[in-house]
Amino acid sequence: MADQAHSRRIGTPETIMRFAPAAAALSLALVMTASASMGADREPAPRAAMLIAEGRAALEAGDTQVAIDSFEAALTVDPGYTPIFLELARAARSDELQGKAIRYYREALTRDPGNLAAISGEGAALVEKGAVEKARLNLAKLESLCGEACPETQRLAQTIAQGTKQRVLTAEMVLPDTEVVQSN
Repeated sequence: MADQAHSRRIGTPETIMRFAPAAAALSLALVMTASASMGADREPAPRAAMLIAEGRAALEAGDTQVAIDSFEAALTVDPGYTPIFLELARAARSDELQGKAIRYYREALTRDPGNLAAISGEGAALVEKGAVEKARLNLAKLESLCGEACPETQRLAQTIAQGTKQRVLTAEMVLPDTEVVQSN
């Protein structure tokens, strides 16, 4: 009788075994969400924040190398601050170094797998590199994480819709500046 009462309270072993995988997956998802959000919310070290601001200003002014130097210095000061990798990726993309940008986005995603800006940025860099199908995988991931209405999803969807930028090769780019000299 006591065994029957105990079984009714916690369920039969078959019932427990049936729900154990789902409970474990839910627990893991909650732990991952909590740990990812804890790291993303912190502020950078004060000196790193100054260097990030300098880098952003340099990037806006069109001086990518100064921006990259500032962001790398900020990373040295505060190596645990993941958003610096997003800034480095943005600078690399403005220098048309999509491969390098993708590497920075992936580092950010290694540290914070649910970083929507990194997923979207990597997708945009993939489109710029011509890897539209891989970018669509990023779009699907964004849609599953935050839905179709989230800004990162909309931005990447728009980038994919626009497609890759075709570089126009002009005759001036091909021909060297030559001077015609008439011989006597």
